Formats: sequence, C-alpha cells, structure tokens
Amino acid sequence: MATHAGTVIDALVRHPDPSIRWKTRVHVLGESPSSRAIRALREDIRGSSTVRALLSRRNQLGRPGTRRTVYYYWQGLHWVAASLADLGYPEGDASLTPIRDRLLELWLGAGYFQEFEARTKAQAYAKRGVPLMRGRYRRCASQQGNVLFSLVTLGIADDRMESLVERLLHWQWPDGGWNCDREPSADTSSFTETMLPMRGLAAHARATKNVAAARAAKRASEVFLRRKLFRRVSDDKVIAADFVALHYPLYWHYDVLGGLKAMAELGRIRDPRCAEALDLLESKRLADGGWPAEKRYNKGASRALKAYADYVDWGGTSVKRMNPWVTVDVLAVLRQAGRVRV
Repeated sequence: MATHAGTVIDALVRHPDPSIRWKTRVHVLGESPSSRAIRALREDIRGSSTVRALLSRRNQLGRPGTRRTVYYYWQGLHWVAASLADLGYPEGDASLTPIRDRLLELWLGAGYFQEFEARTKAQAYAKRGVPLMRGRYRRCASQQGNVLFSLVTLGIADDRMESLVERLLHWQWPDGGWNCDREPSADTSSFTETMLPMRGLAAHARATKNVAAARAAKRASEVFLRRKLFRRVSDDKVIAADFVALHYPLYWHYDVLGGLKAMAELGRIRDPRCAEALDLLESKRLADGGWPAEKRYNKGASRALKAYADYVDWGGTSVKRMNPWVTVDVLAVLRQAGRVRV
C-alpha cells in the first residue's frame, strides 16, 4: 500500500530553507525543473543562509597551496561542492570555477596516473601512486567519483571530466565496483568506495550520452542490488549497522537511503531487489509522518575550521523527531518507487 504523505509534504513545501522547498517541489511533487517558479526558487537557494555558510571560506580555501583544506573533514571544498550539488544550487555559476579548479588540481594529480604492482600491504604503501594487487587497483575512487558528480550536477564540468571518467573506468574491479583495501586478499568491492563513482559516472552519462560511463555505472549498481542494498551475499546478514540507519549528509559513507537515492538516479529503483530496503525505509516513519536522522557523521556546525565539523547543522539527530533533509529524500525515493501518494 502506498504511503500517504500529504501533511508532511505541506510542511516541507513551506519550510524556511529554499533547498527543502526545491527538493519537495521537484523530486516529490514532480514540478518541472525548468519552470519559471522553480528557476526563481533556485535563485533563492543561491542567496540562502545555508549556501552562505557553505561558501563562507571559499576564498580562504581556494588559494593554491592549501591542499589540506580541499578534503578537510567536513569543511573542505570537496564537501562544500558536494553539498551545493545536493541542494539545488543553480547550474553554471562561473564564480564556482576556482573551486572546480582546486578540486581537479588535487584529484587529477600526477600520482593518480602512476601505478605499480605490489604483493604485500607494506609494498602497497611504499610508493607514490596507485597499487595494483592481484589484478585489482586499490584506490579510494569515492574521491574522484564525488568530484565528478558534484561538478557535472553544478553545471561547471569541463573537458577534464573525461580524465576523471577514464581513471574510474581504469580502476573498476571485476565485480563492478571499487575498493581501496590494500590487503592482498581483498577481492570484493566496497559499498562506500563504489557508490560515489557510480553516481558520478551515471551523472556524466546523462549529461554527455557517454555509453562507457553508463555501462560502468550499471555494472556498479549490481554490487548493491546483488546484496539487496544492505545484506551480505554469503549469509544474508546486515553488512553493517550504519547501513540500516538514516543520516544526512552521508559525505563518503553509505546507508540504505543513500543507496536508494542512487538507484533512483540510475533508473533502477523499481528493481525487485530494492524492495526490502524500501520496506525498511517505510518502517522508519515517525508518528508525525516524517523520518529521523538517526545518526550523523559530523560534530555539528562550527564557524571555525574544525575537524569533522560542518558549516551547517542539517537538522540535528533524534530517533523521535523528523529531520527535514532526511524526510524529503525519503519521500523522493518512495515517490519514484511508486510507494507514496501526494
């Protein structure tokens, strides 16, 4: 039976943050992204307090020679760009190109084009570059994948995206995903290292009609679908407790909501193997009609540059109180799965 969500949707449409309103109107209610009203709403997002907070250090962190702050958890430019991409920030903003250039300077550095064979974990850490162990490249492809997704979604991609795509295709494992585990025996892709490359390649394929990227993203989706998005193949047990808890933002992590969002982007949300994860999502609905952020990966918001802090609070965590960011994403997923009435 479809979930009726009229009351909570009404609240989200009136939410003070324009990104929540945009997500609700476009991804839940299905309004045209190109309509005049939605374009105006995206301009509101550009000037919102959330975006101002995210971009508050753009000049400080955008200078050459600040490599550490590009990937700094969770206030580096890498994470700022990812948040902007998720918030409905207007596409094609040339003022973001310095951020783009800093990201690509880092993630297309010479070391990512150097590779060497290694037989032991010690050997894999002994050299600069990407180790090849037992026929598999051991690389944290979530980094290049996240940048690819962010820049394509923000409409500031350039010809260098082809280099990101080439690296991701080159590093892809036989089972369709990616993994940076430098234990020689590791032979199965990682959920956390696979989701962002998959989303990035899928976004690139939608924008450019790149057949190889689309094929690679579909192969990657089988890593998740084969495991029903959260269960082991070997014994059907839950892979990790955090996979079945709800978070926002995920950063580089994984949970079933993030997995289902990705399946929706790839057009695979109605695959029967998503059904149990969708059931789990529906079971977490609160009495007020929304969904909670049960856990979080940040240490709250901070104006100072602080490890594992964010610029935005993102609604906090509570197993009993609705989180609007989680709720609007859940409703979007359920709508695309045909499980919500509006």
